[in-house]
Amino acid sequence: MTAATSQPQEGDAAPDFHLPGAGGETLSLAGLKGRNLVLYFYPKDDTSGCTKEAMEFNALRDKFDKAGTTIIGLSPDSVKSHDKFRVKYELAIPLASDETKATLGAYGVWVEKSMYGRKYMGVERSTFLVAADGRIAKIWRKVKVPGHAEAVLAAAKAL
Repeated sequence: MTAATSQPQEGDAAPDFHLPGAGGETLSLAGLKGRNLVLYFYPKDDTSGCTKEAMEFNALRDKFDKAGTTIIGLSPDSVKSHDKFRVKYELAIPLASDETKATLGAYGVWVEKSMYGRKYMGVERSTFLVAADGRIAKIWRKVKVPGHAEAVLAAAKAL
């Protein structure tokens, strides 16, 4: 199975990643072992849905932290784009850049999409809750933003 077609399932080991992040940090799954992780994949910085999603996760950051859970947003945008996005909306959550799309492929979220009859490759808005042991506890695919961060928080608290 190739990375581009893999579809990790709940209970599987989460695919590892080492990605550059906003603010010059390096983000990796291995670096977060021992904590739960919310890895949310989104299409593009500074678009309406992605901004709303980032702001909702950011607003709940302290509650996630109390639940022993780190949040990372991930998109194919550049680190420079992430830096601007974080500053503009005062986001404190880490944002990882996957310009090669290797991690997007490994998680099965780099998919063919269609708009107005035109097919193209893009990010399927998805969230993975990874337990402290590195296994995927819950997956949300084709996410609708309103209320999503709250639902993920409830699942994180239940771990």
